[in-house]
Amino acid sequence: MLSDPTATVQGVTSCSPQLTFDELGTPLRDVTFCVVDLETTGGSHRTDAITEVGAVAVRGGSRISELGTLVDPGVRVPADITRLTGITNAMLHDAPPLGAVLPSVLDMLRGSVLVAHNAPFDTGFLKAACERLERPWPGPPVLCTARLARAVLPHTECPSVKLGTLARHFGCATTPDHRALTDARATVEVLHHLLERIGNLGVQSLEELLQLVRDRAPHRPTTTQRRRRHLANDVPSEPGVYLFRGGDGQVLYVGTSGDLHRRVRSYFTAGEKRRRVRDMLVRAEKVDTVVCAHALEASVRELALIAAHRPPYNRRSRNPGRAYWVAPTAEAFPRLSVVATPRAGALGPFGSQRAATDVLDAALDALPLRRCTIRIPARNPSATPCALHELGRCAAPCAGLQPAEDYAPAVHAWGDLVAGRDDGPLRVLSAEVDDRSAGGRYEAAARARDRLATLAAGVDRGGTLAALAGIDELVGARPDGRGGWELAVVRHGRLAAAGNAPRGVRPMPVVEALRTGAQTVLPGDGPLRGAPSEEVRVLHRWLTTGGTRLVYCDPPWAEPAWGGGAWREWADRAREASHRTGDRSPDEPAGI
Repeated sequence: MLSDPTATVQGVTSCSPQLTFDELGTPLRDVTFCVVDLETTGGSHRTDAITEVGAVAVRGGSRISELGTLVDPGVRVPADITRLTGITNAMLHDAPPLGAVLPSVLDMLRGSVLVAHNAPFDTGFLKAACERLERPWPGPPVLCTARLARAVLPHTECPSVKLGTLARHFGCATTPDHRALTDARATVEVLHHLLERIGNLGVQSLEELLQLVRDRAPHRPTTTQRRRRHLANDVPSEPGVYLFRGGDGQVLYVGTSGDLHRRVRSYFTAGEKRRRVRDMLVRAEKVDTVVCAHALEASVRELALIAAHRPPYNRRSRNPGRAYWVAPTAEAFPRLSVVATPRAGALGPFGSQRAATDVLDAALDALPLRRCTIRIPARNPSATPCALHELGRCAAPCAGLQPAEDYAPAVHAWGDLVAGRDDGPLRVLSAEVDDRSAGGRYEAAARARDRLATLAAGVDRGGTLAALAGIDELVGARPDGRGGWELAVVRHGRLAAAGNAPRGVRPMPVVEALRTGAQTVLPGDGPLRGAPSEEVRVLHRWLTTGGTRLVYCDPPWAEPAWGGGAWREWADRAREASHRTGDRSPDEPAGI
């Protein structure tokens, strides 16, 4: 069982989507942002002290942990500060000292991006506290939401970038009140609204985000940008996909937007500062567009166009659609291998060969399958046993010491695990975690825990996507925010049709028309029935978020009872524990 060694942190589990493309930089969806707000006795970190700490960690749009506590500053709070914050000396009488609170804050910051509104103020106090208490500063990247707002929002739209002003401007649910946790929560909402804006600018990685803030000073459009403005003239104000083409017709860049005209026009303004994009505009001679019914159709079409054209200025176009799988080999004594083409008994998809290898290694810790790569004949194998046999970790089928009928149960156990019929291998690893933890072998328990989390997440992902790909036909309806519905027909993990039922239009006749005219999808081989893994993931995300409703589904959508879904919360908590205790000493508990 996982336990949180930091009692003041309340964990909230979340499941963030996995990347499916090779990208440069750190994708924003994979970044953990730790939003911090401090209340203090004054404005100088050299002479004043912290009275309250609020911190909220978010990743992929979901809150994963939170901390809020008063802090005994060791000095009296000035009256003007009490009037501003409402924090009195009486409130701080029984509060913990900073030395008891700071370790929890630093744990949240490790591996995260520190976010604060007027970040130099908060980082100054935290660094000074580390220095006084002789704690190492973890040195996280720092993002100031005030500077980000000034970089993203035109002055005419929002003249002030004060936290309260931004919260009102974006209609945030949390109103800042000069209390640390409340202000941190409000900053999280402001951050998410600002990240939506930079998404429209094509900023997709942490490195680009930090560079945008560093280069926030206004500048004029380049000569190339001014000369290319006419390329946006005929672009419609509709959702869809846009393609920048060079003089030879080559597709240079592919993107999507809910408003094609506004998005394409933004490339020719002073707000576009990325060198990669400016280099692309030098070669661009034309912009083609594909109008789509809604964002889901645009995302699916974007995937197909990137795979078809491999545009040089898309970071994710080097190996479009590449996925890896862990599958048993076809021989008398099968072993597990990482393959690029799924086959019977394959588990995946995984976005990188490293991720697939990690799952393979975890599976071999739970199943008595051979690790060697030699081909063992069905009859009279006569190889020399390797060192693993001497260590009792292999029954040496290569030397004829284990017949095929004794080896077969391990192969069947792998098939049952992948198909969701039996999670026995996961329970084997779980028992190993418990045994090592009970014996005080915390480092070994942590390694077993991490292997179990890796394998459980892989089984969960594979079973979830395979379940969707196995459905003959499914119709989803998502509210469009204007009283109407966005509609999608999905067949075997492929988008077969997309449409809209605007407000006032009866949706069911539109649904039936879409089903009638939808693309015929013939299922292929493999767990995903031949569908591209990226497309299945995009469809699954759309169907399970945003209030999407199932209008029709045949056969019923169901996931295996003994698949990875039952381990999802455990795996999420295990990853959080691994993140928190990454620098523990050998005799500290592994968060189990």
